Amino acid sequence: MLNTAYSSLPQEWQLWVADNLARGCEAGSMAEVMVRDGRFSRMLADAAIKEARRGSSSESRIVKPVPDIDTSANTLQTPDRLVHVLTTFSSPRIVVLGNVLSDDECDALCAYTEQRLTRSPVVGDTDGGTQLHAHRTSKGAMLGRGETELIARIDARLAAIARWPVQNGEGLQVLRYEKGNEYRAHYDWFDPDQPGPRKHLEHGGQRVGTFVLYLCDVDEGGGTSFPNLGLEVQPRKGNAVFFRNTDDYGSPDRQTLHAGAPVVSGIKFVANKWLRERAY
Repeated sequence: MLNTAYSSLPQEWQLWVADNLARGCEAGSMAEVMVRDGRFSRMLADAAIKEARRGSSSESRIVKPVPDIDTSANTLQTPDRLVHVLTTFSSPRIVVLGNVLSDDECDALCAYTEQRLTRSPVVGDTDGGTQLHAHRTSKGAMLGRGETELIARIDARLAAIARWPVQNGEGLQVLRYEKGNEYRAHYDWFDPDQPGPRKHLEHGGQRVGTFVLYLCDVDEGGGTSFPNLGLEVQPRKGNAVFFRNTDDYGSPDRQTLHAGAPVVSGIKFVANKWLRERAY
């Protein structure tokens, strides 16, 4: 195979170039980022961008497969459970669901992770590693996909709801928020313009969808808010909110800015499930 400027780039940078061209970014600015963060020569950066643009000009705005939920009816039958469609939002795509988990499943998931909880980190912009941050004050535990029969059952149910392969999902992340704990406004998608998050695109690609599963009722506060939309989903045991993190062309959707509001009274347990564009 001919070794060209574009093909000589590491995979993470090939993905970054393709994504930014699809978003309509200016070539000169892209090249500057490649020189600064990737330490490529300006000649190589310009050539790779030009080559990628020439090869993808007819494909850059093709609609990509994305997870989504059939909301044509008020209920959704999964292989093992009848789920209720409570609220839908078209742009960005947000769906609030009821009866996703039983009370027993919620209690079992909380009990299973209780002894594994540690302070929740965030992804660093520089190196992609995890680090503690004042904007996120919960405790959490990462679970392996299919780690137990219960987790495998939940994984399969969410895959059926979103019509997205089980293997394209990360493992569940269970979080516990006590009084005053919060997660300030953030995005779930990885920013391809930042060297740290860009590393995470190599394995499984972009986070194209998110489920937030509510594992208990909360006395006061603790909602999932979308500040740009004026929308807040209140936690109710067994319910969930799903939202897509990218638009129809696979580009990060900035309307999906969201936050975990501070818990005013009580305890909040949630489980996050992130869906990737490829097998993870």
